[in-house]
Amino acid sequence: MLSKLTAFLITSVARLLTGARALWLGCSAVPVQRIYYANHSSHGDFVLLWACLPQPLQQRTRPVAGKDYWHQSKLRRFLIDRVFNGVLVERSSPSEDKSNKLQPLLDALNNGDSLIIFPEGTRNLTEEPLLPFKSGIYHLSEACPQIELVPVWIANLSRVMPKGRVLPLPLLCTLTFGEPLVRIEGEEKPAFLQRARNALLALSEQEA
Repeated sequence: MLSKLTAFLITSVARLLTGARALWLGCSAVPVQRIYYANHSSHGDFVLLWACLPQPLQQRTRPVAGKDYWHQSKLRRFLIDRVFNGVLVERSSPSEDKSNKLQPLLDALNNGDSLIIFPEGTRNLTEEPLLPFKSGIYHLSEACPQIELVPVWIANLSRVMPKGRVLPLPLLCTLTFGEPLVRIEGEEKPAFLQRARNALLALSEQEA
């Protein structure tokens, strides 16, 4: 009960403070297994994306997050494990086999869950709209080609809650859900990553 109440409070407050609205332009909010991939400029990105999903989708959609950050305290551990049911990945060993790092994600997908991922791999604090994508999204698509890949552009969140600010600025935050990426047989990794990145950038031009 505590985790459900906390989830309700967090989603309600997140939508209230940001004025968040979800625009389903390329797909509908239906209970289909998906990998939602989004731009990443704030620690609140996955919280807001998760909050904007209808409750039936929330129950089977799990954010992917770094274990080193979310297991630093009892509160963070409670939030990521009990409230968001996150899929935690190890980020402290760059030399570790990438397939090992992806295994928790593949286990979640094989269990029927949807995921929220950020292919940039880290928060984008530059002037560029998107950083180059890491290869994880490609390997997930290769391993689970039947699962929809849906781009989601998160607009204004970094300006609503800029670094160091305690209270949010009164700006509307919009999440635009695009058309699922259509798989191309035999497409190589660089071409796939560029096409996935372009699909996300195209949504940024539809902000309204």
